[in-house]
Amino acid sequence: MPAERRQGPDALDAVITQLQGFEAPAAAWEAELLPARLDDYDFTWLDDLCLSGRAIWTRLTRPASSNAHGAGPIRTSPIALLPRRAAPLWNRLAAPDPAPRVVSARAQRVADFLTEHGASFFDEIVDGVGQLRTHVEEALAELVVAGAVTSDSFAGLRAVLTPSEKRKPFGGRRGHRRALFGIEDAGRWSLRKRATAAQDVDSNAIEPIVHALLRRYGVIFWRMLQREAAWLPPWRELLHVLRRLEARGDIRGGRFVAGVSGEQFATPEAVTALRDTRRAAMTGELVAVSGADPLNLVGVLLPGAKVPALTGNRIVFRDGAPVATLVSGELRWLELLEPEAALLAEDLLLQRRAGSPLLAYLR
Repeated sequence: MPAERRQGPDALDAVITQLQGFEAPAAAWEAELLPARLDDYDFTWLDDLCLSGRAIWTRLTRPASSNAHGAGPIRTSPIALLPRRAAPLWNRLAAPDPAPRVVSARAQRVADFLTEHGASFFDEIVDGVGQLRTHVEEALAELVVAGAVTSDSFAGLRAVLTPSEKRKPFGGRRGHRRALFGIEDAGRWSLRKRATAAQDVDSNAIEPIVHALLRRYGVIFWRMLQREAAWLPPWRELLHVLRRLEARGDIRGGRFVAGVSGEQFATPEAVTALRDTRRAAMTGELVAVSGADPLNLVGVLLPGAKVPALTGNRIVFRDGAPVATLVSGELRWLELLEPEAALLAEDLLLQRRAGSPLLAYLR
């Protein structure tokens, strides 16, 4: 089903709660995932939420290579948005980091400065390490890829995602012009604490994870975990908690998705929505989502070959069923459409319609 859309900055908190723990490419959050769920998304909403201490951004999955130079570009680095109060639990679950990252000499100097001085503003880091501002930005980007640092505001990640030549004045909604993606707006940078050994997580700690998955999908079963991080508790441990929630009457067990073996569970709201959807008349509505979106279930639950979870890949749904995909720039039709609908679907896949200046910079 298409992502539920909400309006206004207050809804962003609910969206982050729904998507907590889901790792998406860094560039996908503001280019795709948040605008898909929030009408007229404004980047200042996320900055304010982070600066107020209600949300954080971080890399939970450590790079596969111990060498940060080989850990991939920052735009594709997996980043999660979390309610700050839930961050300790997700950090406990994420894979431990027994070996230190091997980073460049510049990045190591920045990391050493943060180790000695604690959370620091960008200008303090520049003065403390005695490097050019551009070199410090590059070092911070390298440490983000390594999963070693985070900042008070999402502006920090946005800044290192965006080439300096694109950081031009931007007419925001607050009635004044400000530098778009200025790293000075990031607040303080700090080292991220990581577990150095695997930690046991009991069923009481797993229950919030189960609730997060239920909020994300409405209906969950073993196959849904293919879209989630590999370090999540295994299905057998989630199943124990799900059965307990069903026995308490908090969720429903049953057969909600045909063609899937094993036990399935759904929230009461999802059961109602599924019934309403089944009874509703087809409208032909077309909705596009990014391949990086958790709603990308093509090849997992839905027909068609899997669409890699990359920002630039896209899927168009009609009445909830996939009809076309864009993978590595190649348009593939899963269903024949009438000419007018096919043209609209192609527009959605290729993003021909005008969007906000923010999205133009991030894509």
